[in-house]
Amino acid sequence: MAIGLGSLTAHESHGAEPPKRTTHATDSSEVKKRDNFFKRVYRYFEESNDVKEEKRFDFSIIGGPHFSNDTKLGIGMVASGLYRIDREDKSISPSNVSLYGDITTTGFYLIGIRGNTIFPQARYRIDANLYFFSFPSQFWGIGYDLGKNNDGWISYKRLENQLKFDFLARVAGNIYAGPTVIFRNVNGKDFDDISLLRGQDRNIGSFGLGAIAEYDTRDFIPNPSRGIYIRIEQQFFPDFLGNDYDFNRTSAEFRFYKNIWKGCTLAGEIQGVFNYGNVPWSMMALLGGSARMRGYYEGQYRDNSMVQTQAELRQHIYNRHGVTAWIGAGNVFPDIKSFKWRQTLPSYGIGYRWEFKNRVNVRLDYGFGKGVSAFYFSINEAF
Repeated sequence: MAIGLGSLTAHESHGAEPPKRTTHATDSSEVKKRDNFFKRVYRYFEESNDVKEEKRFDFSIIGGPHFSNDTKLGIGMVASGLYRIDREDKSISPSNVSLYGDITTTGFYLIGIRGNTIFPQARYRIDANLYFFSFPSQFWGIGYDLGKNNDGWISYKRLENQLKFDFLARVAGNIYAGPTVIFRNVNGKDFDDISLLRGQDRNIGSFGLGAIAEYDTRDFIPNPSRGIYIRIEQQFFPDFLGNDYDFNRTSAEFRFYKNIWKGCTLAGEIQGVFNYGNVPWSMMALLGGSARMRGYYEGQYRDNSMVQTQAELRQHIYNRHGVTAWIGAGNVFPDIKSFKWRQTLPSYGIGYRWEFKNRVNVRLDYGFGKGVSAFYFSINEAF
């Protein structure tokens, strides 16, 4: 007690503030800094969906933990940017770009970027999708009969990268056409049973050229509330381009969007992918994933061809929150003659939406299939 009083008296005799007051001042400053930090973070997300016409590039970022059946616990990051090449023309949808990354406890990691650049008066458009991932994956083999055994998979490590660019020009009205180029490399390692590849190579690079025709009346590409989208794409992977597997691919899809009551959009899609020729295992049509036939492990069912359809109800609830529900069906088969209705698989599920930027949603989906289910965390709508 005497020491404490003596110290206090000494400080006061030199005109200094008591130690307790200094401590309180420091604590108060630190608390204020923390408050300012959290307020800035809160304000960042609070204002992230405001329309910022004064910005040339309106960019925001969000990340957090997630869990899915195939990749387990992980941390994901998604970012979104909106911009206009012609800032005076508000009659067309803005250009958009999304950057996404992920890392999980299974050793999965992913980084990618995708977007649509729309030129003045929507005369031209460039669509791009670039990604790389490494994934301790599962492989069931080729065909419906192998995929239907949910526990019949083998493990392998899948390294995949893709670069795809579509260059589209307005032909007339809402009709667009143009060339497409794609390169995809898939390297499969450490297969438990290599015989499931049917003698094909484990490391396959595929380089293709093709053409696209589109009809597009969507009001906002990342999250349409009305309009129609039709796309037909023909790709060629000939051996003279350096491909070890010479094959062709035809894909077609039809989507529609309609506002059916206040805050509610009905979205529907029909899609078909048809490969023919010497098709490698890495380029076969895959059923499942975060966009189509949600609930199934992507690639559990794979074959030369695939058709799928889905319908989704998207309801705005309050402020920036919304919910969704969907149903769907899909089928894989080696060729049209081998299509069997009894092998059609169901898909259904529910989801939550949070408006990250103006009309750009972060989505959390839980999908169910035939004896399977999966959770998804992503940005933008599934279709």
